[in-house]
Amino acid sequence: MIHNALKQSIFSEYMPRVGIIGVGWFGFQPETSTYSFREMTYKAANRAYMDAGGLDPRKDIDAFVSSQEDFWEGISIADEFAPDQLGGAMRPVYTVAGDGLQGLASAYMMIRSGQFDVVAVESHAKPSDIETLGDIINMSMDPITMAPLRVRNPHALAALEARLYMHRTGATEEDLAHIVRAKRNAIKNPRASFAMNIGEDDYLGGEKILDPLRRLDVAPLIDAAIVIVLASEEAAGKFTDTPIWVRGVGWATETSQWELHDMEYPLHAATAARMAYKMAGIDDPQKSIQLAEIDNRYSFKELQFIEALGLSPRGEAVKLMRDGAFEPGGRLPINPSGGALGEGVPLEAHGLARLLYAVESLRGDQAPAETAVIHGWRGVPTTTSSVVVLGR
Repeated sequence: MIHNALKQSIFSEYMPRVGIIGVGWFGFQPETSTYSFREMTYKAANRAYMDAGGLDPRKDIDAFVSSQEDFWEGISIADEFAPDQLGGAMRPVYTVAGDGLQGLASAYMMIRSGQFDVVAVESHAKPSDIETLGDIINMSMDPITMAPLRVRNPHALAALEARLYMHRTGATEEDLAHIVRAKRNAIKNPRASFAMNIGEDDYLGGEKILDPLRRLDVAPLIDAAIVIVLASEEAAGKFTDTPIWVRGVGWATETSQWELHDMEYPLHAATAARMAYKMAGIDDPQKSIQLAEIDNRYSFKELQFIEALGLSPRGEAVKLMRDGAFEPGGRLPINPSGGALGEGVPLEAHGLARLLYAVESLRGDQAPAETAVIHGWRGVPTTTSSVVVLGR
């Protein structure tokens, strides 16, 4: 039997490190009525390729990955519309029906296999074109136990989870107000359409949509396109001196039946995090991580995911938040971007939105963090999470 350390050494020698060499985006607006999703992706791709040192997608990129979902697109086999705007016509193009971080994990594995040197990952969203959002969400429910109920409000399940979590941990509505104040962090984020200087009184006086959730607890949807360029260590050196290294990836899907999963603890996020940390060689994320960008499309989910990602002991995220541990300048800044509450949710591109901010934060000699964890969730009613660990 080969010792684990020796196996890791052998794998590291023959499986190249993977770095992020370019990022690009377009949109991050509630509505981009003058652009199609293909035009948005084209603009994001151009920015990413320029950010990667002006690479030519027809010559320098070996393959492309697109993360999209037919239901959101309103087009069957939507991946047929992926290649052109990326420069990938007549080239290897792979599609993932999931969050953009799952697409990035696929690109990561492609490069580590040694068969590809440079891979571009794309994800986009144009929810402003969707007229029947509730019907789409209901169609994604378990067809035996949930879909027949025809839950009219898509936030109903999240509200139930919120109440259960608050009951278990003692979290209050004032604690939810503290999370929503992340919108103030977003004031410095140029992509944050929903940044605002909000206080506790503003929150508590806000409209409730489903107890205990107020409208401010729910991140609005936005249109956006994001492109990330990854490269092997050897190839990355041709384009940049400062790649951001992908140290670990992980993903997990829990039961497809929403009512059977643990509504108080997202096991899918915990499983994905353990996978990514193991790959990155991280034993204690509370000591090793200096920045976290995680899904907070519902305010209380930020607390759930902090615990699931091992960034606090289980049940103690509320206490640490009250003590200021997760504020910018605190022990472990959580969502200094404002997260989805500040930027909005671009559907399947949301994981890449969190990654985009983390990459920008890690770049430069004066960057405040060395290692970051990024988390993406596909939202109600899914139990799917993806986690990526980045390092300078």
